[in-house]
Amino acid sequence: MTYKLSPSSINLMLDCPRCFWRQMVQKIRRPSGPFPSLPSGMDKILKEHFDRFMERGGFPPELREQDGIDGCSLFNDKEKLEIWRNNFRGIQYLDEESGVLLRGAVDNILVKGEKLIVLDYKTRGYPLKDNTHEYYQTQMDLYNLLLRKNGYQTEDYAYLLFYYPNQVTETGEVIFDTKLIKLPTDPESGEEIFKKAIALLQLEEPPEPDPDCAFCMFRGD
Repeated sequence: MTYKLSPSSINLMLDCPRCFWRQMVQKIRRPSGPFPSLPSGMDKILKEHFDRFMERGGFPPELREQDGIDGCSLFNDKEKLEIWRNNFRGIQYLDEESGVLLRGAVDNILVKGEKLIVLDYKTRGYPLKDNTHEYYQTQMDLYNLLLRKNGYQTEDYAYLLFYYPNQVTETGEVIFDTKLIKLPTDPESGEEIFKKAIALLQLEEPPEPDPDCAFCMFRGD
């Protein structure tokens, strides 16, 4: 069997190795509630918004006004970017020894000289906390790993561009504030986590339940 991993499935492993093993090997998923449609809707229009500026060779104002992006431009290979954004394709790397595939779908890419920088959009309902960006560390480490495994040079950081609502105007328009976070990345850490996931998938029996996992407790594992 060829296992296909993504940053979200690897985050599940970090949360509870047993739930990860059950989902990937036994196809037993954690129960989930309804997924809000607003984030995916925002994701679509933000990509279209950025692509319009990319085609003109510029940045949208919410990024242009941010510090730290001097010398950068938007990745302009639209055909390749369309593949990299696709949840069923994305940027891929196959570990030939195990046959496990890692893939991740990016939102956008910045170019600085010969190096690429991942730019990821995040939509929230309220302003950021001091540690909000830490939740996305593994995701950004894996994206940088994937780019390097495909022969690209990357900077040792990624950008998270957060959008969150500020007010509604008298004419009914919702005004969003933005905040750009520069997040240091470590592809080597991403590779170690990927190898840990591979090792778990090779187990014949599920690992011990995480003592803090409510789902394992509910199932009586």
